[in-house]
Amino acid sequence: MKIKPLYIILILVIMLSACGQQATPEEPSVVAETQAPEEPQEQVSERCGDATQLSDELNFYTWVEYIDPEIKDQFEAECGVKINETNFDSNETLLATLQAGSTGYDVIVPSDYMVQIMIEEGMLEELDFNVIANIKNMDSTNVNQYFDPEQKYTVPYFWGTSGFAVDTNVISKVEDTWKMVFEPSEEACGQISMLDDERETLGAALMYLGYGINDTDPQHLEEAKNLLVEQSKCVKAYDSQTNDDLIVSGEVLIAHIWTGDAILSGDPEYGGRDGIVYVIPQEGCTIWQDNLAIPVGAPNKYTAMVFINYLSDPEIAAQNAEWVGYGTPNEAAKDFIDPEILADEGIYPPDDVAERLQWIEDVGDALELYDRMWTEFKAGAGG
Repeated sequence: MKIKPLYIILILVIMLSACGQQATPEEPSVVAETQAPEEPQEQVSERCGDATQLSDELNFYTWVEYIDPEIKDQFEAECGVKINETNFDSNETLLATLQAGSTGYDVIVPSDYMVQIMIEEGMLEELDFNVIANIKNMDSTNVNQYFDPEQKYTVPYFWGTSGFAVDTNVISKVEDTWKMVFEPSEEACGQISMLDDERETLGAALMYLGYGINDTDPQHLEEAKNLLVEQSKCVKAYDSQTNDDLIVSGEVLIAHIWTGDAILSGDPEYGGRDGIVYVIPQEGCTIWQDNLAIPVGAPNKYTAMVFINYLSDPEIAAQNAEWVGYGTPNEAAKDFIDPEILADEGIYPPDDVAERLQWIEDVGDALELYDRMWTEFKAGAGG
């Protein structure tokens, strides 16, 4: 609707008159003088970095049962950040998920050789060690490893080995050889579980045959595949997530398993059962290190680095290690860990045993050969 010019003039006169009446400054109001000061905002813990930069939530993509749930609650209470946890069952699943374009993850936990692949593919963010100052707590043997030689992309989280566990309540004779797994007794046949992981399981077969875990000879890999197909007649399950539950419940008697799962399986205090022992075979087994990293494009990079630094705090790392059951790379954390745990040679093997351990490394183009052998094995084993 249009307004007539005369009305506009009258309105302007009235407005100017009103402004003139308010030109004299007013005295401060009594209300303003007596207003109570604002309550100070609740302070977050000094372990939380700059609170003004923290996000409300953080998305953590990790292995199953790989963080003490109480630590997630503590981080939320101290820092005001909720941890949303999602799990994967293998490094290959982690890689495929990110390659498929899944975004939104802030912190991931790749193993050694997968870190190497991800760095080469440009999938990891460089870290700011002014924020992650607790990198100083790490043992020198766990940093600057082959997969991250300049220590630019990762922070060590846990390390361990991949041997096998035996239920001695049923199998009284335990030998430190992969023969128990690949040429099982009648008693054990049908009650064995293997990791559902192509590098770990093909690697175990390669070692039993006397080859290296990173062997790329097609004939040797064919032998390993055939060994797994033959062994499958005695295997109850290929499982990387609940294999500890299988041996604790008595459903299997021998389990190809990671250190922490094996150790906790034999500890009633952590829901395990007496009589389950962990074996590092004389032929050798995998040694691995899992690492905390931030994928490229993470929506909450600063909060992710604060969380990584929080997990690397000596007392937090010690609490986490005792709950998870794996070896900690955090040297400063050992001052807070039960000495009996530190003395457990299954978790912290002595030098003569450590000499038999092998790292899984990136095999380059030969990975396609591993993939093919694994697929053929699964088909030959009936799934």
